[in-house]
This record gives sequence, C-alpha cells and structure tokens, in this order.
Amino acid sequence: MRCLNRNKTPFFYALYLRKESLLDEYGNDTGQYEVIYGNPVDLKANISAAKGETNIRQFGEDVAYDKVIVIEKPFPPIDEHSVLWIDTMPQLTEDGTLARDDKGKIITPWDYLVEKVAPTLNSISIAVKKVSVSG
Repeated sequence: MRCLNRNKTPFFYALYLRKESLLDEYGNDTGQYEVIYGNPVDLKANISAAKGETNIRQFGEDVAYDKVIVIEKPFPPIDEHSVLWIDTMPQLTEDGTLARDDKGKIITPWDYLVEKVAPTLNSISIAVKKVSVSG
C-alpha cells in the first residue's frame, strides 16, 4: 500500500523513555511512578476518520481502537508505549519540550495511545485509542 501525500495528515508522537519513582516531601519512595516520554516529533501519515468494519480483524478481535494510522517506509520507531497528538497539537517550548503551566502540568497532553502496531512489507498500520489526559 502506498500513501498519497495529499491524504496525509500531520500529527505528533512521543516515545516512552523511562519511569521515575515519585518521592514524598521527606524523600521517601511513595511506590508510585511518573512515566517520562521524549520530546514530541512531528510526522505526516494517512489517518482514518474513525473505526470501520473493514479494519476490525486487522489487529485481532480483542483490540479496541478508534483510528488507524498507515505509514509507509521509512517507519518511525512508534510502538505500543508511544503517545500521540492527533486531534490537538502540542504546545512546545523553544527547545522542543512540552510547555507546562505554573504548577508543572503539561498544557496540551496527548490525546491518543497506541494500542497495536501491525507492520507489513511496505507499510505499517497503527491502531490508536482516544484518551483523556489531565496534564
């Protein structure tokens, strides 16, 4: 499958880097973690309008997803731990990191998570699920 340039939609993705342990005010480990993602990267790809019947078996019976992204070679390193901005665009600082408010919360958090990645010889299909994230 070849992807026509006129059908490509811009979006951003960020890759999972690590998780860091959260500490309380005394420096003790709380047992909770904060997931750290890399800087958002812009990309263009074919993004479906919504889930359709023809795509139901592409990723298996149990995978719930809202849209499918189809990307041709060269493939970006998007995997099941990546986050995406599709319906919203992230606010970035000059150094490319996510902009934060006075309390340290992300101003424009991601709006999609990757559910499943299905590579083929010439393209890759990525099932994504809409989420609501508070900075």
